[in-house]
Amino acid sequence: MRKSWLLLVMVLGFTGSAPAQSAQPLTLRQAEDIALKNHPQIQSARLSALAANEVTRQVRSAYYPVASGALTGAGATPESRIAAGFLNNPVILNRYSQGIVVDQLITDFGRTQNLVASARFRAAAANEVLQATQEDILLQVNRAYFDTLRAQAVLRVAQETVRERQLVVEQVTALEKSKLKSGLDLSFAKVNLAQAELLLAQAENNLKASSAQLAEALGYQDQRNFQLAEEPLPGPPPADVTILIAEALRQRPELASQRFTEQAALRYAKAERDLWLPTISAVGAAGLTPLHQVGLADHYAAAGMTMTLPIFNGHLFSALRAEASLKAQAENRNLRELEDRVTRDVRVAWLNAQTAYQRLGLTQQLLDQASLALDLAQARYKLGLSSIVELSQAQLNQTQAQIDQASAKYDYQTQMASLEYQLGSLH
Repeated sequence: MRKSWLLLVMVLGFTGSAPAQSAQPLTLRQAEDIALKNHPQIQSARLSALAANEVTRQVRSAYYPVASGALTGAGATPESRIAAGFLNNPVILNRYSQGIVVDQLITDFGRTQNLVASARFRAAAANEVLQATQEDILLQVNRAYFDTLRAQAVLRVAQETVRERQLVVEQVTALEKSKLKSGLDLSFAKVNLAQAELLLAQAENNLKASSAQLAEALGYQDQRNFQLAEEPLPGPPPADVTILIAEALRQRPELASQRFTEQAALRYAKAERDLWLPTISAVGAAGLTPLHQVGLADHYAAAGMTMTLPIFNGHLFSALRAEASLKAQAENRNLRELEDRVTRDVRVAWLNAQTAYQRLGLTQQLLDQASLALDLAQARYKLGLSSIVELSQAQLNQTQAQIDQASAKYDYQTQMASLEYQLGSLH
């Protein structure tokens, strides 16, 4: 009696110290929201887009005046002049002064305007990269979500297969003891059970791997246990792929980003061309000179205007313009290549979706036929009209048909998510 109580206490203590981790209910929409909030790749793209917007502010600052304060003190020996290093020889006067200098660009004949436009286009391209990154992560979430659902379905098939084949082993064992079946039949039944157990072990491993991929797609570092909700099966894919291609060319964020990048390169090439144009600026200075020599006023103020016109710089400006123009042409070719790639990807995704939709009906037919064949094989085996090999093959066919039928649904949902991604409408 005492030993029984000790055993009960040990069992209760063990079960209490290792509680099972509860599964987190999760829908596909919730998974997408979590990924958009948590995934570091999206956060990085968002920060890069904000940084690109700051570049526009940097370039636009050339429109505004630049003001700076100065404090200057100087002491020199009597009649000191700077005699070396300059064409003139200015006099250095003992003084202490303080003032402000203002420099304002009047016009550079469009160069700053083109630089600002180029920066804005690059900022817009960065925003489209953020959108593309979000869609990339959403596609990963959809794939991992449906892969996990498929792994759960296959696991249920494997568990049911193990139970059914265990029952067959028990039945054949009883028949073998009664000398109604041979030891060979029992050996075949045990082999089938071992195969089912291997399938179960692989299914459990695949489920853990799919759950890990889903957790990573959601931006989690630790392993999570999810209770996933089933998603409604989408309708058949559209019949006309040309409409889908036109939609993708219009909506894909990668294409929009490349178009903005091309426009940015064109405006930058124009800005480099404008290097040959003059620059006109106004400069003003004012201040006080509380400590000074005789002859210096207590305050000073001056204003002027300067125009800078490039004449010769070793072909630097020509090379800069040529470089910018060639890069703009390269961006145009990159846009053309990306459009061709998007067209191909849409066609492939559409074909995959069509095939996956056809598999829904075909796998159901296959399962129905395999189940009927198994029923007939079991009946023939019980009547002694067939061998255990025929029954084993029928069991194997039904198991494979169940796995194919369970996978077809989630494969189709994954392919439709991929098609939406290729169209730029996976939001």
